[in-house]
Amino acid sequence: MGDRVLELRVHGVSNTPPDQLLGLRPEPAGVGPQPALVAGGTVTGFYRSTSAGPDDPITVEAYSWGQLTSGARTVRDVERALWTVLLPFTLANVALHARPDIPPDPGTERWAGRSGIAAWLIRLFCLSLTATLAIALTGVGVDLIAWQCVNPDCLGRVPGPWEFLGRGWWRADAHALAVGLLLPLAVLAVLGMVAWRTYQYEAEMPAQPRAARRPTDAGPQVAPPADPPPANPLQDPTFWCGEGQLRRAAVLHLCTAAAVAASVPIAAVLVMDPPRGARAVVAWPTVAALAAVVGAAVVAIGRPYLTRRRGDTPLGRWSIAVGALLGLGLTGTFVLLALPDGPAGRPLSQFRPPAGCTAAPDTPGCLADRSLPGYDTAVAWLATYQVLLLIAIGAVTRSGRRALLAPVLGAALLPLGVGWIEGGLPGVPAAPRGLSIWMLAVPAIAVAATGLLLPRTRGDADQQPPGPHTDLAWGGRGPALIAGAGWMMAIAYSAGLLHWVAERLNDDAGPERVMPPLAVFWAGLAFAVAMAALVGTGIRAVLLFQRLRRQEYAALTGPGTVHSAHDRRRCRDVSGYRALHRLVGEHAVRLVGCYATVAVVLAALCCAAALSRSRPVPGSAVGWQAVIHTVAEVGDMMLGWLPVVVAGLGLLVYRNDTVRRSVGVVWDVGTFWPRAAHPLAPPSYAERAVPELQTRVAGILALAEHDPRRMDGVILSGHSQGTVICASMLLQLPARWRRRIWFFSYGCQLTRLYGRVFPAYFGPDRLRVLAGTLTWPDGCVAWTNFWRPTDPLGWQVTAGEREVPVVDPEALHPSGGEVADPPIRNHSGYPEAVEFQRERAMVARLLRRGVPSPRRGVG
Repeated sequence: MGDRVLELRVHGVSNTPPDQLLGLRPEPAGVGPQPALVAGGTVTGFYRSTSAGPDDPITVEAYSWGQLTSGARTVRDVERALWTVLLPFTLANVALHARPDIPPDPGTERWAGRSGIAAWLIRLFCLSLTATLAIALTGVGVDLIAWQCVNPDCLGRVPGPWEFLGRGWWRADAHALAVGLLLPLAVLAVLGMVAWRTYQYEAEMPAQPRAARRPTDAGPQVAPPADPPPANPLQDPTFWCGEGQLRRAAVLHLCTAAAVAASVPIAAVLVMDPPRGARAVVAWPTVAALAAVVGAAVVAIGRPYLTRRRGDTPLGRWSIAVGALLGLGLTGTFVLLALPDGPAGRPLSQFRPPAGCTAAPDTPGCLADRSLPGYDTAVAWLATYQVLLLIAIGAVTRSGRRALLAPVLGAALLPLGVGWIEGGLPGVPAAPRGLSIWMLAVPAIAVAATGLLLPRTRGDADQQPPGPHTDLAWGGRGPALIAGAGWMMAIAYSAGLLHWVAERLNDDAGPERVMPPLAVFWAGLAFAVAMAALVGTGIRAVLLFQRLRRQEYAALTGPGTVHSAHDRRRCRDVSGYRALHRLVGEHAVRLVGCYATVAVVLAALCCAAALSRSRPVPGSAVGWQAVIHTVAEVGDMMLGWLPVVVAGLGLLVYRNDTVRRSVGVVWDVGTFWPRAAHPLAPPSYAERAVPELQTRVAGILALAEHDPRRMDGVILSGHSQGTVICASMLLQLPARWRRRIWFFSYGCQLTRLYGRVFPAYFGPDRLRVLAGTLTWPDGCVAWTNFWRPTDPLGWQVTAGEREVPVVDPEALHPSGGEVADPPIRNHSGYPEAVEFQRERAMVARLLRRGVPSPRRGVG
């Protein structure tokens, strides 16, 4: 049997079927070679052609992992599509991995350092996103249904027999609020159970491969040489094994969300009707328990208890203590809500909407905002401090700890200014008449935003870029921009849910009785303006594309050259693909940054308006107020359908290849990273794919000399997102296995996308680490990168590897008896290219046994 080499192909986001990965072409009679499963299962598996023989010099094998994120049209696809609704959690989780100064060894990260502070702030922001979900669900169950929906006709629109909440004992005092609180608690319980099932991904595969056992007469076992200290965070053996961290973080997030939900009705009871006597005995320990849950979570997210990924670590004492405190707090909450109002303060019933609005629309209060006391204020302040937290994240990741001064100053000035306007401050003159809260809120947020404008401090991410358009994305503010996108989606989901429920509870023919929080109005206005800005950004991208296309067309045709109509058409087609290649690689990051600037301004203005607690009244709106109200109504209607649209788009991503190629990149980038910041995000497919690929490669290379399945070397061939999976696996693989591997990357996004957004893993210096792990003893780098100027998602790497440009199309005219024009393959079909076949043959010769070590520059 001759020497053999295995080419192991890993597909990208388009979930290429195994037969296409293997290059099998269907025959007219339906017969011929078929893909056969040789390892793995139906979800993830390794396939070879049925025609592959033991004497083939190069055996092609395909690793199909796409059903982790796509697959057959089954009920499971619908379940996975619903995960897209949790896209805000996904983006917030990705922000943790976008920090530019993550140390190679996670054990060396310190909380007080630049990376440690940024990690704590991002995890705190993730915790606040979970609280946003809780407070939105509480608004539905407690405010809109249990508090404002008091008439039988309104309660009749709620699915289920809930009319009893408007009668007798349930309508008195705060008794109905206890029933409304069950809604957010039930949803959190369901979400926790669904997420808990997916944590097995993080413990699916072993982290370390094992070599095959040697015969007993082979002499004493020699321990393999120890690997050097990690130079890339992806070399951490626990990076893809974080089951224990996830379970601990999930307990903190779910307990914090439940405590926030319980605090909404509790705050209304305590502020409007201060407890005395027996009520105080229940109230203040309940408040203390709920506050302790939130405080413990805020402290724990910065401790090694939660920041280290030790997969086998149990829940621990923190989780047990937080769970016990939450149990006490919820028990006290339901007991307090069941008690009658006390003698102090004003009874809560005075703040409720009056009954009988349908029969008597002129009843005072029917058109007034009678929402749950304090709920609007809580929503506005939560959103405002989330914006300040995002500013702090961007300032720290860009300029270090010194940049925290501005956000902290803005966060401190804002409540002082609001208190000065509303009630005055001791020893300070009263606020001038006519001074509104927004007049101070906007400058306070602007002061905080100055931290984003400080000069960027140099760090590990400030290495010399390997090529043009490969520098750090968004000036080091990437984590804030990504997390901010998640925040905008979370606010949009919450506002849309509250508006949609309020519309369903109101009678179209009668006066509006159930009113969502004021922040929903301003969120709708901001969303409508943001959509207009998005359209403007799209128009700018189209204009750039047209300009680039003209440049590429001029370069293809050349000056003073006469071309036929066929040649001009072909040149227009090719120039379009080349223009798209340049648009994505050179301008996409800048366009996203410009849109993010507009979004920051909108968010600041929206929060300032929500804090001011004023809105144009529909009945008396005239002039510009009428325009604002109309735009806000349109925005609110769009927000109401946004979760449905996102879920539907997510379903199409899983089932439609065209949609998947266009928008699936964002989803696959987001779900590639492990859930180290937000435990309720959708599961990471790489948690299974990377260890599984590592186990397969190491198992093949560890086969004994006499084993007929043995391979002398492996060509690891990754396409698009498969390139990222292969690179992550190579950094995990021990050095003794990497000496018999050559890496092929094509359609590669390691520089223009991953290197710019995730510099701590794929930045210039970290890519050189990858190249160093593939360097043979004589200095040859066992890595070849293929790229096309027509590929919108594939670029050069220039990290020391061999670069092979691929001509596309092969020619402008048919040749060799063919009648059709050679296709423009852009992002697909690399293995069929002549350059790929030639390089593969050369590398296979180098990997076979008995061949001398390669020399630098071979081929």
